[in-house]
Amino acid sequence: MTSEEDLDELSWVVEDLAYHQARVLLLVRAVAAEPGHQRKLDGLTKLAKLDFLVRYPALAPLILDRLDTADLRMHLTDDEIAAPTEVEDPMTRYKYGPWDDRYYPVVGALISRGLLRYVKGRRGSIALSPTPAGSQLAEELATDPVWTEIADRCAAVAEASEGLTGNALKELIYDRFADLMDRPHRELIS
Repeated sequence: MTSEEDLDELSWVVEDLAYHQARVLLLVRAVAAEPGHQRKLDGLTKLAKLDFLVRYPALAPLILDRLDTADLRMHLTDDEIAAPTEVEDPMTRYKYGPWDDRYYPVVGALISRGLLRYVKGRRGSIALSPTPAGSQLAEELATDPVWTEIADRCAAVAEASEGLTGNALKELIYDRFADLMDRPHRELIS
């Protein structure tokens, strides 16, 4: 039999994965909605870099030239601007920049639930696109006060990153934040 502590731990893991699934769904939908992304989010590298910009919102305008710090969709506070790497859910530094090991189970769960689907990406890579059910759920989430801020940030980042590949985003992050990326692999970016 499972103890109450084990159930509490399992509950936390389920809630954590649900949070990441909702955010990723909102991001994929926002990217797919922008004409310059051809109705898809092309590759896990691009997903990770755009998610980094959503999770570290004060850094996004410093990386994406088409995004302004004053853009109200970013919902930036003075504290976030003053301490841009002090975020609730930090990512780790990995081989190709910011990464989160939860992407595989998160994307897999969204695919298995019929909210995202794999589509053909650039040069044979895998891309993600929302299904009609995924788009509908993302729309509902975007109007929920709990998710509005994240949905707005996803939309702003998606719009400002049109035309950029995952590799181009990685290069911008490394060029503009070399000191932030100059750390051992698997170290938190904070």
